[in-house]
Amino acid sequence: MAKLVSTIVELWHDRKRIFGLPITFTRYALSEDRLFLKRGFLNVSQDEVVLYRVRDLRVRISLWQRIFGVGTVTVVSTDKSIPELVLKNIRQPNEVKELIHEYVEKMKIARRMRVGEMSMDIDDDSFAFEDNN
Repeated sequence: MAKLVSTIVELWHDRKRIFGLPITFTRYALSEDRLFLKRGFLNVSQDEVVLYRVRDLRVRISLWQRIFGVGTVTVVSTDKSIPELVLKNIRQPNEVKELIHEYVEKMKIARRMRVGEMSMDIDDDSFAFEDNN
């Protein structure tokens, strides 16, 4: 039987932190096309969001998070299984958000999804395209 080898190159990775220390079993990683969440020690669950599905990014840094040098990045996507991926208590949250944003834009351009966003007028069931550039 042939052995499968994973060739995912991580551009960024971190762990959820408690008091600024990476002592949890929640891990986050970013590749060129996906954002990964892996939780657990004995029972491990893994989720991922394909970057071209990302709709919005938010950063929240509470007082306690500022004291410990961490923050929370929320990734809102059109993925049905995980519409919000929360990267909680990570180092350098603003830089991570910008890195994710950069690769989201690259993926959307590569898939030719940056032409315009589609919205639907519910009253007359017609489609309207609006360019956000």
